[in-house]
Amino acid sequence: MNKVRITCLGSGDAFCSGGRRMSGYFIETPKSAMLLDCGPTVLEALRNLRLSAVSLDMVFLSHLHGDHYGGMPFLFLHYLYIEPRTRPLRISGSPGTESRVRSLFELTYADTAAEGLPFDLRFIEAIPGNAIETKDIKIIPFSVPHQASPPSLGCEIIAGGRKIVYSGDSGWTDELPAHTQNADIFFCECTFFESRNETHLDYPRIMENRRSFGAKRILLTHLGQEILDHASDVGLEMAHDGLVIDL
Repeated sequence: MNKVRITCLGSGDAFCSGGRRMSGYFIETPKSAMLLDCGPTVLEALRNLRLSAVSLDMVFLSHLHGDHYGGMPFLFLHYLYIEPRTRPLRISGSPGTESRVRSLFELTYADTAAEGLPFDLRFIEAIPGNAIETKDIKIIPFSVPHQASPPSLGCEIIAGGRKIVYSGDSGWTDELPAHTQNADIFFCECTFFESRNETHLDYPRIMENRRSFGAKRILLTHLGQEILDHASDVGLEMAHDGLVIDL
């Protein structure tokens, strides 16, 4: 494996448009591994792609919409019954993440949640501009216009000396290009082909600002049916489930 490997577990939207899984990215370095978002289909992706969740040190949740964090209870079950875990797991997200994740576990598997987990869940509140570090991975969250409360986040990730930028779910903001400068790769949400929405990005808006991003590679993700229907007209690279990127 090269310095950093990114596996796209899910490149679709909340509707699994085009049969794609919901959001999730598995990032591995020689010393660590993290999960970037954890949609409800993440566990299926890990099993299908034969990736072990044991190596995960950190889960970063960009925001608290179900297609981005709804897979957490299934990850906990996996650690209980398939790949037993005893070491701590760090979970970071916007304010309210701990209560929402714990509540979701209780709602989906009440008896299991009541028994507790054999490992420590360490929740870290993600504050824009404040770095979160684990081994050789550093995450720097930034605010994006999507869900207002709790706030939505994008992030810059420095992993194994490489820079990865993730927009999360986001409408257009003039601040976005500042975060993508000198990025090795920019995972940019692109839900729509033509429709304009204040809380999601569209292909024309991305192309209008393409030169300002400053990233070596732009990969469109969180793909909705509208852009999938016009895939032949898209001039930027589109992510797909199971895509492996070595940096």
